[in-house]
Amino acid sequence: MDRVKLLAARYRAATDRPYFATALYALSIVPSAQVPTMGVDRHWRCYVSPAFVDATPVGELAAVWIHEVAHLLRDHHGRAGRLPPADQRDRARVNIAQDCEINDDLLADRLPLPAGRMEPRLFGLEPGRLFEEYVPALPPHDHLLDCGSGAHGRPSPWEVAGGAPVVGPVEAESLRRHTAEAMRAHRRGRGTLPEGWRRWAEQVLEPVVDWRQVLTGAVREAVAWAGGAVDYTYRRPSRRSAAMRGVVLPSLRRPLPRVAIVVDTSGSMGDDELAAALAEVTGVLREVGVHGNRVTVLACDADVHAVSRVTSADQVTLAGGGGTDMRVGIAAALAGPDRPNVVIVLTDGHTPWPAEPESCRLIAALIGLDAPPPPVWVETARVPR
Repeated sequence: MDRVKLLAARYRAATDRPYFATALYALSIVPSAQVPTMGVDRHWRCYVSPAFVDATPVGELAAVWIHEVAHLLRDHHGRAGRLPPADQRDRARVNIAQDCEINDDLLADRLPLPAGRMEPRLFGLEPGRLFEEYVPALPPHDHLLDCGSGAHGRPSPWEVAGGAPVVGPVEAESLRRHTAEAMRAHRRGRGTLPEGWRRWAEQVLEPVVDWRQVLTGAVREAVAWAGGAVDYTYRRPSRRSAAMRGVVLPSLRRPLPRVAIVVDTSGSMGDDELAAALAEVTGVLREVGVHGNRVTVLACDADVHAVSRVTSADQVTLAGGGGTDMRVGIAAALAGPDRPNVVIVLTDGHTPWPAEPESCRLIAALIGLDAPPPPVWVETARVPR
């Protein structure tokens, strides 16, 4: 194999796009006549066909270097393992979808990819999507495309069991983060990046947690906290009463908490996001046994317009549409005959908040990622629009 030419191509790729340099030089080179062109396994070993190196100009080889390391940086093999089993078995279609995800960014970056490359427009698909979105839209393929287990996740026949150095999962995550930080520094220096790489770097450096997990966790924890409060009751005498003649001792009980949901019905609130957040909250409450007359919903903008016990977003009256003051709704909830232990506020955040913590647990589900934050003592989950 013309190793000098191959290394010159890697040097050119790392020089032209230095944010890839660390990841590129982490790849171990394994010559193989069995691999069609170039491919990677999940251990960051790069398999290279000597015939492909001879037939390919240095500029195109540099682009292929970046293409192969992109599979590993974007954790394609890990993501492929989360596809439905039927899709995982169709490795050719998965690989084509992954190439579509990568190549539209490389073409936007004016990299000279070799002929026969896969890209979304060949299949009438919109560029800029993730490969998980492309897989179901692609027809079945008998294409021989094979970028290795570092892409589609299934071991290829030409992959070796040992020999070349490997990169472990922890080091791989470090390489991804280092590359993302280098991309951020490149942009701060007024450099440009394709949109797909920009989004990828932001996701690595500031991963987005599913708002449903955050909101569900906050509601469950608050309900468990409120339900953990104990009280004494004579409805069920303590078993220790039998040891004390003439004295009836109360037993301890764990009461089910009461929950109030204050819904911002001002004009800036979107019905779809509001419905999603309310459905998530009421669903969690039902799962933990809090429902019926223990859940009160208050529709509020600058005033409380409706107080009801509902089980779905369809039952909420979106009254109002004027100003926004969630303090009014919180105060109304706490002033009711059945004082809640937990108050959940669904709002876009453009509202004043109480000046100090309330005696109950307060959770804010903020509609919109750009919603102004509440005070630090308010538990917060952000619901994207």
